[in-house]
Amino acid sequence: MALDEIRNIKIEKVKELRKAGTDPYPAVSGRTHTVSEALNKFDELSDSGKEIVLAGRVMAKREMGGAVFFDIYDGSGKIQGLLKEDVAGEKEFGKFKEFVDIGDFIEIKGTLFLTKAGERTLSAISYRLLAKALLPLPEKWHGLEDAEERLRKRYLDLIMNPEEKELFVKKSRFWQATRRFLLKEGGLEVDTPILEQVPGGADAEPFKTHLNVLNIDLFLRISPELSLKRLITAGYEKIFEIGRIFRNEGIDREHLQDYAQMEMYWAYYDYEKLMELVERLFKHIVKETLGAFGHQYQNKTIDWNSSWQRYDYYKEFKKHTGLNLDEIGENDLINYAKDNGIDAGKHIGKGRLIDVIFKKKVRPHLIEPGFLVLPPIDIEPLAKRYPKDPNRVERFQVVAGGTELGKGFSELNDPIDQRERFEEQTKLGEAGDKEAQRMDESFVESLEYGMPPTAGFGMSERFFAFLVDRPVREVVFFPLMKPKIK
Repeated sequence: MALDEIRNIKIEKVKELRKAGTDPYPAVSGRTHTVSEALNKFDELSDSGKEIVLAGRVMAKREMGGAVFFDIYDGSGKIQGLLKEDVAGEKEFGKFKEFVDIGDFIEIKGTLFLTKAGERTLSAISYRLLAKALLPLPEKWHGLEDAEERLRKRYLDLIMNPEEKELFVKKSRFWQATRRFLLKEGGLEVDTPILEQVPGGADAEPFKTHLNVLNIDLFLRISPELSLKRLITAGYEKIFEIGRIFRNEGIDREHLQDYAQMEMYWAYYDYEKLMELVERLFKHIVKETLGAFGHQYQNKTIDWNSSWQRYDYYKEFKKHTGLNLDEIGENDLINYAKDNGIDAGKHIGKGRLIDVIFKKKVRPHLIEPGFLVLPPIDIEPLAKRYPKDPNRVERFQVVAGGTELGKGFSELNDPIDQRERFEEQTKLGEAGDKEAQRMDESFVESLEYGMPPTAGFGMSERFFAFLVDRPVREVVFFPLMKPKIK
């Protein structure tokens, strides 16, 4: 039967119910227990014969003469229900058979008992329709096997696949573990603007909008970094934010345009001291999220409780490309990219060339959890220079399984140096680099009032996707999708 026909039949049922004086969408439920509560207290409730009220979605329905067995699911669990004609009465029993379908939400009043087959069951004394579904659940028409369709209609995916619901419970634990750890370490959770006049804090193309009342262009933030550093200048010493980030970039296994990210800034820390904290943070998150320190990622075994590696950016780059970053220039990088089939784009500058080549040729080899440290200054305009080599910066990235899972560094607090680096980024932007950072006069001015030595770190839900070995768009409820062509 076509979907439209099924929908029309259900709409007619709604009309008949209303004509008979039954509201198919009442506002209130008299539920006394969740399914899980009823199952946990089954012996007590069944022995006492106490009447309870359960509510949930009908997920299965089986008619057997003068009885109807059905399964209801309320989000906490599933239980079998039984409605008998000699208990409910001929009229109500007939209405249940005719008007209650799989997918509907109902309320059941009754007592618990154990069937001969050992099934814990609610014997219904009465029932009430709570919400009449007009469309059938996927398994009743064409299934929900197509991956794109599952993401477009994620609510159906969650109804039909309990393991997907559990995935997001696990994701909630991930962020709860992050927040608890940072609060325990003395962090203050803060909230900074999403709309900005100057987007900054990351190499990414922003989304642009317009504020009519002030007639100014605004951007959705690509990072909260510069706002958070202003708060360090203001006197807060340990701050963090978990919030939405928006970047107008491509879609792949690791990237989204709209996602959750945590950034933290600890005053009087440098990158070395922060690495110690971040390692403890990651181990805490992994254990709280997965219940263990080890897991599989792309057929690789990742053990977060092992001794973390220390990967030197220059050494790893030379090891896997043969190029010495102390000696080569931009043309050498352009030629290497061409020779190795790497699309580096135009007008992106030496820093971005290094970064693109690194991601393609070097990072896939960094399997064991560890810190990738001291990259060239060209790729990080907001980090402090490394005292032993001013061409490098005090930055680290958490890497594992051939990918990057977070980035931190000793924050640049020299306003003169910061202005010069912004000016270099501005030149790249004028040459056509859409991801170049922009001059932020307000931020530079805040540095001129003095910001203490500070280290910062950021990670996104990409880390959670890594832990469960899924593409990042599969671990958000409603990812942006290309419009479906009708």
